[in-house]
Amino acid sequence: MGIIGIVSEYNPFHNGHEYHIKMSKQMLGNDSPVVCVMSGDFVQRGECAVYSKFARAEAACKSGADLVIELPLPWALSSAEGFARGAVGLLNSLGVSHLSFGSETGEIEPLDKIARCLLDPAVTYDTKLLMDREGSLSFPAARQRVIETRIGELSRQLEMPNNILAVEYLKALYELRSEMQAMTVLRFGNGHDQSGSSGPKSASELRKMIYNKAEINAHIPQAAAEVYQREKAQGREVGNKVINELAMLSRLRMFDEEYFNLLPDAADGLGSRIFKALQEECNLDAVYSSAKTKRYTLARIRRVCMCGCLGIKAGMNNGDVPYARVLAANDTGCNLLKIMKQKSTVPIITKPASVRELSLDCIKLFSIGASAHDFYTLFYPCISERKGGQDWRKSPAIVKNA
Repeated sequence: MGIIGIVSEYNPFHNGHEYHIKMSKQMLGNDSPVVCVMSGDFVQRGECAVYSKFARAEAACKSGADLVIELPLPWALSSAEGFARGAVGLLNSLGVSHLSFGSETGEIEPLDKIARCLLDPAVTYDTKLLMDREGSLSFPAARQRVIETRIGELSRQLEMPNNILAVEYLKALYELRSEMQAMTVLRFGNGHDQSGSSGPKSASELRKMIYNKAEINAHIPQAAAEVYQREKAQGREVGNKVINELAMLSRLRMFDEEYFNLLPDAADGLGSRIFKALQEECNLDAVYSSAKTKRYTLARIRRVCMCGCLGIKAGMNNGDVPYARVLAANDTGCNLLKIMKQKSTVPIITKPASVRELSLDCIKLFSIGASAHDFYTLFYPCISERKGGQDWRKSPAIVKNA
């Protein structure tokens, strides 16, 4: 029996995610369990999730996933490369046999060719030279121009968001010398940050609907909808960007310029640009716009700001994720955990308090995530749900198999 690993954010879990899990099982065997490594309360685009990590993990386990593991903050708030390496490394440490991801190509071969090209140190060197020479190019744009000289039109596959992550997953497999086998499911429907009427709505579309108080139930599995409806009814839906913005600005304005230059991806003057923008602008969008240049993407700026809010400094995502924290599991996932605990190369945490028995580095990492959850709960509409310390007390959601 194979074990399918999926890297996810599920912000929120929708019909396209359910389709990905279903097709992955069809490809490997319907009895193959699915293990998801999922971002926590804050996601790779540098924003807070619309529902907590606990709710999103529960929704996933009620909609096709068997086990959901949290990807700790320093990796969840990394560039695509750091995000992929942390998540793939965690799946690898748990003994997962297959890595499944969506892509716009639906084929492994062209993505693998791009990945192997990017692993050539000369590509990175030439990319940096091009950035220095032209000044205004972002790293992704410069890198694409460099690899276009090597593989031609195939490089255009990196213009599509799911392909970008897919290539980073494949690179991570090579760098880790992992025995996991890659498999991809053709993504269809609306692309990231796009709208339309064909296929499943994207997560970004659904988030916009939530922010605009629109109904999303027609676009997500019923089991997930029930979880999200409960969260909303109990005042735990994060749909008010004004509250989020004020909380972030109040934190960010407390720090000096040196602090910003120590944040991940804040090199080359970006930290100083963000610090200056925070002194001059009145809202976050204006801060992002003021700091942005052709060289610095909005996603990178958002991540730097969120890392600043949460106390994540450069270097915290060096190396491998040191533990696997379980967020949710169904019956199949619980049985799988028993097997994984015998083979895993990292400790598996089911009871948060048990992290205190691990190394000091593990305790510090978990504490960062716990503090971030305390910050996240301040965005809840219901005041009584904003109590601190919840991350140290919350056990995984255990759900019955469908």
